[in-house]
Amino acid sequence: MTDFARASKLLANESLKQEELFPIREVSRLTGVNPVTLRAWERRYGLIQPTRTESGHRLYSMADIEAVRNILAWTERGVAVSKVGSILSRNAATRASAPPEQQEAVAGEWGEWQAQVQQAVGDFDEVRLDQVYGQIFSTYPVPVVFQEVLLPLWQQLLSRRDEFGRSSEWLFLDAYLRARVLQRLQLARGRAEKRVLLAGVTGQCRELELLVAGLLLSSENVAVHVLAIGQPLDELTLVCEKVQPHALILYSNVPPNALILRQLSRLALSVDCPLAMAGEAAEFSEEGLRGTPIACLGNSGKLMQHRLMQFLSGRLDT
Repeated sequence: MTDFARASKLLANESLKQEELFPIREVSRLTGVNPVTLRAWERRYGLIQPTRTESGHRLYSMADIEAVRNILAWTERGVAVSKVGSILSRNAATRASAPPEQQEAVAGEWGEWQAQVQQAVGDFDEVRLDQVYGQIFSTYPVPVVFQEVLLPLWQQLLSRRDEFGRSSEWLFLDAYLRARVLQRLQLARGRAEKRVLLAGVTGQCRELELLVAGLLLSSENVAVHVLAIGQPLDELTLVCEKVQPHALILYSNVPPNALILRQLSRLALSVDCPLAMAGEAAEFSEEGLRGTPIACLGNSGKLMQHRLMQFLSGRLDT
């Protein structure tokens, strides 16, 4: 059993025993993943652990089905199945190690807000969505709003696009959030003393994820300018030469391979400003970038902002 499976069991509730269970053919119908692949994910990678009947037939809970959808979401981003387990393991272990009251908050308050957002999205009701969006922002700080409430729901709808109507709901929510985050980014620039450029690695993040990262990195002293999705890495030297930013940050949610690491090293030598990485890739590439001038800012909102301030002041050990 993998670390992910162990961590998942720590989160299991006794009520799951009474939960409806689904045979593998139904799981395949709901997720679009064929039974052969589901069995391989279980046997070879330990990504899901269905229960077994006395005769040996697999039965899957709704939590298992959501796990399958999460796996699909990561593989669609280009992450190898062999590496998905370590990503899910870290996320599950973090939740399992949280104090009971925090776990209850995740399942309780955040879940209630997500339900309200989903209801407004399901009705394609922008007026109601505006109301709920404002209420969430008046209740929680920005990192919690996006990383614990809105983005998980956005990701859930994205992973269920095969279900009728979910694609339309996801597009509605995605367009709404991109517009609101862009608005907040423009307001956050204000009179910030330092300018930072943020670029997404092509094919390794979606626009909303990049925009939210820019918002989370922003502060009173730092204005983050987000470059368009599809920005060529080899042209960033030209962009930095014209803009003269205090730092360049690359954002990616895919663990970097050797080719990407080499490209980053070459980019660090060619740009005339400090270079850093943020997103899931920053956590996976810390070892590979250790000893280089490229800083890893992490993936958590508060951590990214704190490390960026240290990086700009020359106090972050790269």
